[in-house]
Amino acid sequence: MLLILSAIAPVGLVYAWVAFNEGSRNVALWLVGGCIALVLCCVYLFNKAHSVLERFPFQMSSVEAADRENIAFMLLYLSPLFTAQFGQLNMTLLIPTLLIFALLTATGYNYHFNPLLGLVGWHFYKVSSAEGVTYVLITKKQLRNTNQIGCVGQLTDYILIDLEGANAG
Repeated sequence: MLLILSAIAPVGLVYAWVAFNEGSRNVALWLVGGCIALVLCCVYLFNKAHSVLERFPFQMSSVEAADRENIAFMLLYLSPLFTAQFGQLNMTLLIPTLLIFALLTATGYNYHFNPLLGLVGWHFYKVSSAEGVTYVLITKKQLRNTNQIGCVGQLTDYILIDLEGANAG
């Protein structure tokens, strides 16, 4: 769930910008602080995963960058800009919509694009195992071929994290 919340954190940054320009400085600061806290929690958990997750060898049969789902997220990120004023936002509609979006993403094995984690060096790849199962792999490495990953940990049923090399600390 933390991955999903940090993936929609840029919406908070856009709302912070709108709130700041409307004179709601305290709201803007809280939104920016919340977004920063979510990203820092994810980075901390990724770094902590190196020491707490069970390690197992992983042989990929294919690898591709997993940034292609970003257009839908970019539209979601920009949606606050389509309102006239911050005070006119319909929070009774917005909050349940974001919660439903997060719940469906969390329970539907959907990949969630996460640009803020990308800014701090993490990359997301769609990889297939030798058995034909498709996963999202999170790593600090720039993958160019299928033999660059040797040891992973499992964050969720279909999300793996690289536990060697550039992720070691």
